[in-house]
Amino acid sequence: MPKDISTPRSRTPRLRKPDATDGAAIWDLVRDCHPLDENSMYCNIVQAEHFRDTCVVAELDGEVVGWISGHIIPTDGAFFVWQVAVSEKARGLGLGKKMLRHLVERENCGDCHALKTTITADNDASWGLFRSFARDIGGEMTDAPHYTRDDHFDGQHATEHMVIITLPEEIELARAA
Repeated sequence: MPKDISTPRSRTPRLRKPDATDGAAIWDLVRDCHPLDENSMYCNIVQAEHFRDTCVVAELDGEVVGWISGHIIPTDGAFFVWQVAVSEKARGLGLGKKMLRHLVERENCGDCHALKTTITADNDASWGLFRSFARDIGGEMTDAPHYTRDDHFDGQHATEHMVIITLPEEIELARAA
């Protein structure tokens, strides 16, 4: 029997700004990426529409396989990464770092001197991603407990450490290009 001859699928995800119609696919992706906190589908729709300049989706063969939500912290000069999700279908491609770099090199992050995010102590995947990203861009990474289990989460959630990565001049030059 002849083999199915079909067009090979691309292994290079396309990065783009999201829009409101991506909200349901983003919600599904986040739900599949444990231990990420699930937001409502409505939240993801609003993020994709209102914060599209500081969020990114990655598509592989027309399917959303990556998502980063973020925003610029008012009066802080920092870009805050809220959530990073990568589908199992796109793991091993360095997609998390590619999406982070894509975001910090956007012109609207031009006044940002740092990337900030929060990570629980047990989230090895996130620690690995952000440490690797900091090394790759030549940024310094620091962390300290920020949102604590007892003071902020009423004992219902693990302490979140504030991670700060300085953005080097190389990033600024990439934005200007």
